[in-house]
Amino acid sequence: MSANDAPRAQQPSATYESAFLKACRREPVPHTPVWFMRQAGRSLPEYRKVREGIPMLESCMRPELVTEITLQPVRRHDVDAAIYFSDIVVPLKAIGVDLDIKPGVGPVVERPIRTRAALAQLRDLTPEDVSYVTEAIGLLTRELGATPLIGFAGAPFTLASYLVEGGPSRTYENAKAMMYGDPELWADLLDRLADITTAFLKVQIEAGASAVQLFDSWAGALAPVDYRRSVLPASAKVFEAVAGYGVPRIHFGVGTGELLNLMGEAGADVVGVDWRVPLDEAVRRVGPGKALQGNLDPTVLFAPTEAVEAKTREVLEAAAGLEGHVFNLGHGVMPSTDPDALTRLVEYVHTHTAH
Repeated sequence: MSANDAPRAQQPSATYESAFLKACRREPVPHTPVWFMRQAGRSLPEYRKVREGIPMLESCMRPELVTEITLQPVRRHDVDAAIYFSDIVVPLKAIGVDLDIKPGVGPVVERPIRTRAALAQLRDLTPEDVSYVTEAIGLLTRELGATPLIGFAGAPFTLASYLVEGGPSRTYENAKAMMYGDPELWADLLDRLADITTAFLKVQIEAGASAVQLFDSWAGALAPVDYRRSVLPASAKVFEAVAGYGVPRIHFGVGTGELLNLMGEAGADVVGVDWRVPLDEAVRRVGPGKALQGNLDPTVLFAPTEAVEAKTREVLEAAAGLEGHVFNLGHGVMPSTDPDALTRLVEYVHTHTAH
């Protein structure tokens, strides 16, 4: 299905008037909405209990388990949105790429893609490949009621980095070597990944996700000129392809202070900001017409409550002039974070910003 064939925005759902979706649309909110990247995960003892003995990728393919894990932080923290529990490599696994998520390492690809012939590993993703996603989101939206569900996917550059490197990397030497040395192969790889990512997001939206976030976790490794030339077209293709659904589109990466305007230009409605750039500076870089998401440093949560509240006020004050603000951390919740610190943070933001 092309972008032109995408369904237009559906009638407002039970989630339409939620604080989270209002903020994404840059409308007035009753309080600043809060959710956390990695809010469903290892920081929660109930998560560790239900995941015990179940490999990560397998846990992503069990609809009842996905539903329970996704709901856990909503119950515990009273966050304003749930985020679908999955992993960015799930669509790659679903189309037959030989990969696994190794504890303490991350995704490891058995046969890295470094030649044109190796591109054959990447066939189109169909809804049938991820039927468990459709089932899980159906279960979730019934349970969540008026609380929005955020769907997500990995951005083409970040997926390409894993596929070319064969696993996590600090330097991305193989990916960058392809990007600089064989720009046609690189462009074809990212274009194919854009189609796979689009298909994965469409499955989630059509099943009932109220918003989607594109994680370009490693885009901060790029200079702006390289991002514009070699990455932005593929991300823009994804955002354009889901535009017709009318759900907010969020774009996030780490260390992307120099790329914020380009990440907004790629087509997101909401630009995620990590903790390195204050939100009042971020809005200047992104430009008008976008909401911002962020951006408390995740490590602040290890400090005493008074310090957490002081740093939270700094974020909220920097966000005071924004058209739309979704409070979040500047990256994911760290596994050793005290869950009670997150619960207190949600309550503090809600109380401090209530109108």
